[in-house]
Amino acid sequence: MKVYQIQSNAGIDALALVDRPEPKPTAGQVVIQVKATSLNYRDLLVAEGAYGAGQKYPLIPMSDGAGEVVAVGEGVTRVKVGDRVAATFFQDWIYGSLTREKMKSALGGAIDGMLAEYVVLHQDGLVILPDNLSYAEGATLPCAAVTAWHALVTKGNIGAGESVLLLGTGGVSIFALQFAKIHGARAIATSSSDEKLARVKQLGADEIINYKTTPDWEKQVYQLTNRTGVDCVIEVGGAGTLPKSLQAVRVGGSVSLIGVLSDRGSEIDPMPILFKSLTVQGIYVGSREMFEAMNQTIQQHQIKPIIDRVFPFAEAREAYHYLKSAAHFGKVVISVNL
Repeated sequence: MKVYQIQSNAGIDALALVDRPEPKPTAGQVVIQVKATSLNYRDLLVAEGAYGAGQKYPLIPMSDGAGEVVAVGEGVTRVKVGDRVAATFFQDWIYGSLTREKMKSALGGAIDGMLAEYVVLHQDGLVILPDNLSYAEGATLPCAAVTAWHALVTKGNIGAGESVLLLGTGGVSIFALQFAKIHGARAIATSSSDEKLARVKQLGADEIINYKTTPDWEKQVYQLTNRTGVDCVIEVGGAGTLPKSLQAVRVGGSVSLIGVLSDRGSEIDPMPILFKSLTVQGIYVGSREMFEAMNQTIQQHQIKPIIDRVFPFAEAREAYHYLKSAAHFGKVVISVNL
């Protein structure tokens, strides 16, 4: 079978297409013919050697993928041949809190990921896809969608009449918009592109702000919320945008820290956290239990992930470069066996 391998931290163009033997399942394991995978910003960091020290090579990249079960090992009861499944980001995080041991089961980082024609995974690290989604749509769920769900629903307990600030129009922010709207919340979205803001408005955003033409966007958010601030911020920028998010959130509100897209070297003044009694929570994807709860809602409300572009398997490097350009709106998908 064909797989992509990251051989070193030499960057995207060092991603190599190689042959490996097709995997065979042992007890409790499942072989999946991968149909599609989707990219996250984290995949860029892994490819460029910027995701942390101690990365092992060679590595099959990418955490997100969906496919068909084609073989099962002895004792497998959770899925059967022919089932449409997606892999969980953390293979060993089934429920409860994240631990250091569970972190060692992250696909496409700690262990081999999904950018392959076939993968073998333990049955516990799989979920059944919602019936209303294609394989390409299902491949977008494991990281970005679960992260948004964890932030807004599991931790945020977002409800009708509350307000959410969404930074940018990448995968997490677009999923967060969709989840906010089905829960009756008001959504304020930011982007540097008027074209993207028009699209996010069509998806249901109540207010939009161009942060290039309105650099003090936190003040605009404050005004749009009757000088109160939003209940929750989906913070994907990191240190570069966190100070503004701390100003944009209401007293007693929450900031879900998800991404590190901007400058990591900025200093953060902790005083707004103290004086506004804020909850600042790190959200590192989520458990299988969260994934399955989210899938029920996706099916019930017929939610469709927003896919910007689908690249063929042979153009995986081009897909990485496209994501890095930040031209995308929603998710970037790589077709494997579609």
